[in-house]
Amino acid sequence: MDRIAGSFYGLAFGDALGAPTEFMTVAEIEREFGPDGPELVGDPARVTDDTQMALAVAWALHGVERYSADVLEPRLRERFVAWAHSPENNRAPGMTCLRACGGLAEGAPWVEATIAGSKGCGANMRVTPVGLLPGLDLEVLAGVSQLQAAMTHGHPTALAASELTAYATRLLVDGVELADVPAALLDRCGERREVYLEEWLGSLWEVPGATTPDDFIARGWDECGAVLERLVAALALPDDGLDACLATGEGWIAEEALATGLYCAVRHADDPMRSLVRAARTSGDSDSIAALAGAFVGAAHGIEAWPEDWVARIEYGDQLAALT
Repeated sequence: MDRIAGSFYGLAFGDALGAPTEFMTVAEIEREFGPDGPELVGDPARVTDDTQMALAVAWALHGVERYSADVLEPRLRERFVAWAHSPENNRAPGMTCLRACGGLAEGAPWVEATIAGSKGCGANMRVTPVGLLPGLDLEVLAGVSQLQAAMTHGHPTALAASELTAYATRLLVDGVELADVPAALLDRCGERREVYLEEWLGSLWEVPGATTPDDFIARGWDECGAVLERLVAALALPDDGLDACLATGEGWIAEEALATGLYCAVRHADDPMRSLVRAARTSGDSDSIAALAGAFVGAAHGIEAWPEDWVARIEYGDQLAALT
């Protein structure tokens, strides 16, 4: 439970820390926040839609006795639509999520409501609660991860990246060292390359250009594998201390958000606070990159990684406490 709390709070802390630096260059960040990057400000310290949607996933999973598509789809739909209609949904939410949630609100089947060509990071910025479910069978973890992604982001890379993000979180909660996670994720890409989860995804694969379900999903695993190979190669070099996005991408798309968040976590595996600052001090989707970095390094270190003052000040702290 300590690691679970560390991960979920870490996601929120990274999100809040990276929110003011999104859309800024590293030079602009350094001019405004100094060489040490941003600090957690406010009481409460406000988060973005990244944490809001992670909470939506977590509440959809809360108290469920059986994890299956027929049980979880209506719960996820309800939480996603409630998020979309909430007056607190004023944190520059992603258009893919808003458009898909519009269809879900109208009662459309999710395979019709989803944005089939999108692999934006909104698919996996919210998935780490799946990896925090104690003892969840890995096949079920895969299904839940991909379903929650697929309901808004239908691209196969969004599905694969979401499964990998939840799997990485699970490995870290179980005690795997951060440095060993990238190689484990690459292995996972090879193992899962042609595994289409029909009982979870239904007819999602039936899009132009895909000839079989296996062909559809393999594209996603291949794209994730390519960026993970870049991650492994970057980590083998001395740390240049520069913008992490130069190593593994700006994080606007799912596979890059995973890789760049993990890059920051591994580079500063023994310094969780530095990991968050490094992730927030990026030229790309800083809040999502930092949210994932925080989830990863928090899963490795537990709640003790974070200042008590931060725990007391973070927005939605009552919900985070109730879920962990």
